[in-house]
Amino acid sequence: MTTQHIETLIVGAGQAGLSTGYHLQRMGRQFLIVDANRRLGDNWRQHYDSLRLYSPAKYDGLPGMPFPSADPWSYPARDEVAAFLERYAIDFDLPVRLSTRVDRLTARAGGGYAAIIGDDTITCDNVVAATGTFGRTPNVPDFAADLNPAIRQMHSSKYRRPGQLQSGAVLVVGASHSGTDIAYETAQTYETILCGRDCGQIPIRWDSRRIRIGFPILVFAWRHIVTRRTPIGRKAMSHIRFHGGPMLRVKRDDLAARGVRRSIARVAGVRDGQPVLDDGTVLDVQNVVWATGFKQVFDWIDVPVFGVDGWPREYRGVCDEAAGLFFCGLSFQYSFSSMVFPGVGRDAQYVARAIASRAGIRTKIEQAAAS
Repeated sequence: MTTQHIETLIVGAGQAGLSTGYHLQRMGRQFLIVDANRRLGDNWRQHYDSLRLYSPAKYDGLPGMPFPSADPWSYPARDEVAAFLERYAIDFDLPVRLSTRVDRLTARAGGGYAAIIGDDTITCDNVVAATGTFGRTPNVPDFAADLNPAIRQMHSSKYRRPGQLQSGAVLVVGASHSGTDIAYETAQTYETILCGRDCGQIPIRWDSRRIRIGFPILVFAWRHIVTRRTPIGRKAMSHIRFHGGPMLRVKRDDLAARGVRRSIARVAGVRDGQPVLDDGTVLDVQNVVWATGFKQVFDWIDVPVFGVDGWPREYRGVCDEAAGLFFCGLSFQYSFSSMVFPGVGRDAQYVARAIASRAGIRTKIEQAAAS
């Protein structure tokens, strides 16, 4: 059993945690990043094989380092992103401790926090939870357990490629980014049904020349207009956090061209072992992919700063109710861009500045007490 003290503990070594570490390093603050994965970038390697970023490489750099790509208008693949994160941490010599899962975080009497990691403890003045945009706990309905055992079902976080599926029809539940991507892919070799509300679509084609004109406009809107400070941003925040975002790369016409059967009805339950829609339609399928998102589960944080919806009560990652507790990488932490590479660096810098400011105030108090 060991105990270590660090000024700031960052939990999560994805793009949000690493960016926060970068800014703290530039400010001369002491910190440690811990991550449960065995290798940097593994949080990206666990996505489906065909995943590509929705932003071009020229917008995918992190603070201090552009994304390495021969074509700035290409869309980095999953493994390229993972390799970039690994290189980023190494090049900037960020202190990262892998295979380290925080089991519990508690507030300490007199200030600061204690992170319980197996038999060990790390105490800290500040902690940054940077564990994912939408959480890591699959949001699968309870009635999924009632489906016929012969049906192969999996959450989108476990889906890698069509070869995982068995012969027969595929039902993809959820029509946001991952759902439309997966349905489009499986429809090449399987009869595919896509169910879920229509989240809308951005009309620009991601592989067209128009994107080079339109994307800078989109990024500007995502960063400066669709924010928590504007009515349109606050409305979008609730929609995106709980209902998914608009279709980006795959459009309605693409799904139709591949023969995807599209239904905006909701999968409401099970009848005779098969999924049934809220309009009464029973679907005869042999596979179900639940592209139903994730739950924000922060049950490892034993600090009362969470609402009934599971999300922390914060603004721009700062929790006023718990001094020294911060978040980074949340969906709509400040704007629509918070959940994509073009926005995470700004959010991380804001959090790092808040930490440095708090450290400065604490130092002045300690100096005054000692004089």
